[in-house]
Amino acid sequence: MTDQKVMNRWLVVVGALLIQLCLGAIYAWSVFTPYLKGATPDPVTQFNFTSTQTQAIFSVGLASFAVIMILAGRWQAKSGPRLVSFVGGVVLGLGYIIGSFVGKYFIGQLIAIGLIGGAGIGLAYVCPIAVGMRWFPDKKGLITGLAVAGFGFGAMIWVKLAGSWGHLIESHGVLRVFLIYGIVFAAAVIIGSFFMKYPPETWKPKGYSPPEATGAGPAAGTVEFESGEMLRTPQFYGLWTTFIFSAWAGLMTIGIIKLFGIDALQKSGYSLAEASAIAGTAMAVYLSIANGLGRIIWGTISEKIGRKRAIFAMTLFQGIMMLLFYYMGGSKGLLFLGAAIIGFNFGGNFSLFPTATADFFGTRSVGPNYGWMFTAYGVGGIIGPILAGYVRDTWKNFQVAFIIAGAVCILAAVITMALKPPKKASA
Repeated sequence: MTDQKVMNRWLVVVGALLIQLCLGAIYAWSVFTPYLKGATPDPVTQFNFTSTQTQAIFSVGLASFAVIMILAGRWQAKSGPRLVSFVGGVVLGLGYIIGSFVGKYFIGQLIAIGLIGGAGIGLAYVCPIAVGMRWFPDKKGLITGLAVAGFGFGAMIWVKLAGSWGHLIESHGVLRVFLIYGIVFAAAVIIGSFFMKYPPETWKPKGYSPPEATGAGPAAGTVEFESGEMLRTPQFYGLWTTFIFSAWAGLMTIGIIKLFGIDALQKSGYSLAEASAIAGTAMAVYLSIANGLGRIIWGTISEKIGRKRAIFAMTLFQGIMMLLFYYMGGSKGLLFLGAAIIGFNFGGNFSLFPTATADFFGTRSVGPNYGWMFTAYGVGGIIGPILAGYVRDTWKNFQVAFIIAGAVCILAAVITMALKPPKKASA
């Protein structure tokens, strides 16, 4: 069967991008934090959250996202990706809509934006990845990068619409922006879900020949591990720990970059308004665009040098940047440069770890298996941002948080080099 007799496989990429643009809203959280803290007045509602509370909402969203992905992967294996992504869009939109009605109450926003919104992301996120790998077995790294690139680019769109492009927060306040975004997210993800379907069982791309086993063992991705089998391998825990440390650094930076940038730039003589605008641009443009590009480029690099070497390079590079970034924040140009590099490396996680999971534990099992692997993202998302918020509240700066994040990324690079593909007796 050729690709002319079935749906054009590039429509899957279109649907994936549409879904992921909306799911990337969680990375736009930093644009709301100054208003929630009361550091920047909201035109409608007076908020008074602490730094730790703003990061707790973000962290709960990340944790909910990661935990629900486990259930989503199992549900998708039974009911198909179209239904799961459809429900994800409904739940994501509902979380933001509820958030628009709970007002200035921390617990309400924690549940609405954090728990419910994060669950919607978790339901929809794995679908484009699993579907894309089935349609593009010849380009797994590239297509996974493209499928999740929208997640990174989406942050730029939602930050800029809320801020300097659309001035939505200034015009309508945080709560009304939550309502607008909730409606848009639900509609767009539902539309994208209609493209989430697997190819026929016997289908393969024209001219594609599946990889063959070598003397070193079966070809990457051809030996299938059920989730229970995968969870009994040391390779899972090595890869999982590496993902935790790498996600920790990126998610911490995303959660605090505007507050960190404002602090650092004001110490260098910028006014509050100037510092806020520069820090917002660092997040919404430099980090977000680089995040999206990193997903594509690191995926492409991994096709050339292998997944293991790519993860090693990415985590080592990120560790060095985290150690330097605290000292770069007071300069506009260096803040932009550091944000771009950190975003670029962080984006690589989302093309490298799903494809590494497929290479180690099987392409056809990647839906449920990557759900378990992705819990690392939730763990990193809890530790990194909350630790940074605590450090800021306690010591009035973020230096210690960046040092710890840099150290664990370098440790992740060391762990990566020790990993070898698992063996299965039945293989």
